[in-house]
Amino acid sequence: MSSLQEIKQRFGIIGSSPLLDRALSKAVQVASTDISVLVSGESGVGKESIPRIIHSQSHRKHNSYIAVNCGAIPEGTIDSELFGHEKGSFTGATGARKGYFEEADGGTIFLDEVGELPLGTQVRLLRVLETGEFIKVGSSKSQKTDVRIVAATNVDLLEAIKKGKFREDLYYRLNTVEIRLPALRERKEDIHLIFRKFVADFSDKYHLPAIRLTPDAVEMLQNFRWPGNIRQLRNLAEQLSVVEQNREVDSENLLNYLPAIGKSELPALYNKEDSSGSGSKSGDFSSEREILYKVLFDMKGDLNDLKKLTMELMKHGTHGNFEEDNSQLISKIYGEEDEVPVSPPRPAEEKKYLPIYKDGDTELHDSTFDTDHETVEEENLSLQEKELELIKKALDRSGGKRKDAADELGISERTLYRKIKQYDLQ
Repeated sequence: MSSLQEIKQRFGIIGSSPLLDRALSKAVQVASTDISVLVSGESGVGKESIPRIIHSQSHRKHNSYIAVNCGAIPEGTIDSELFGHEKGSFTGATGARKGYFEEADGGTIFLDEVGELPLGTQVRLLRVLETGEFIKVGSSKSQKTDVRIVAATNVDLLEAIKKGKFREDLYYRLNTVEIRLPALRERKEDIHLIFRKFVADFSDKYHLPAIRLTPDAVEMLQNFRWPGNIRQLRNLAEQLSVVEQNREVDSENLLNYLPAIGKSELPALYNKEDSSGSGSKSGDFSSEREILYKVLFDMKGDLNDLKKLTMELMKHGTHGNFEEDNSQLISKIYGEEDEVPVSPPRPAEEKKYLPIYKDGDTELHDSTFDTDHETVEEENLSLQEKELELIKKALDRSGGKRKDAADELGISERTLYRKIKQYDLQ
């Protein structure tokens, strides 16, 4: 069995990070067995190297090794690609075809982006893992295969299980042994070494002097987050090698080639409590829907306050201690410096308005009565007496027709019926 140093040289793996060495050691240890392996890690960390190492160190190394990108195969053809199909099994199947599991019999299959597999294909894959059997598309005959499966993913499969996008039983069959490759930001001591290797390669490729970094540029390189990991670092090295005129790059020049990760031109919510260091997350919304709900609830509260103040104005006007009694409500609606709207005085000849209240309701309807024909002693009558008198007069004018009386009063016929019953009017 090869040493870690020999494996790194053979597969072009650069670095001496303890996290990297641990992953490689784990791959070598499980290589001699046939158990399934799940390789996890962010996109761009080099997960494709692990199954190749496992295959090269196993007893299957002289047989086939097939790498399959599950996310690159259309859902309608992936079953045929993996398990094969019979002639005429679907449109375009002009002949029988072997699938990857049949071709790799005795060898190793690497299923990259396994989290992208459709649920139907996951069932077929689970059967291969449990029984070593599969059925071609369009066939009823079961076939045996002896294949070592190594899968890789950059998504959280446990989260995918919760969302119903990945089978839990398949996850535990694949995850007999998990090998996690560290992100590049977790291997800071390896970043400059990897960069120098890429720069040397591109220098030979494009016949240009190699790029060199100043100490401040090296520090910036190591402290960058690298969301694209090794793939992103390689692209940076190639871009600098081709574009940069000055072959010695300092931090100021390097900054022009590093994307402004995390910056956005979109407006952001500002949480005043968080800025004070209290750690409150009351203003931290996880989605636009929560923001919309909060705005709607605030609007509903303001509307209720406005209704309340309007009712107070309709009942009592602005006389007496109105402003003092309702100071908090007024300042909440109109602000500290805004003027409270005051109802203008009514001309003497104007028709008077009296409120008619609906049962179980806060809505107010104004009804009018003509003061040219009837005289109402407002100061001596209560609101209930005024209401009763209005109803009687409306009924008298309409000849006892409730619909006409209700129209005159500005209320519904149903409300008038309840009032008639309430006051025991015949």
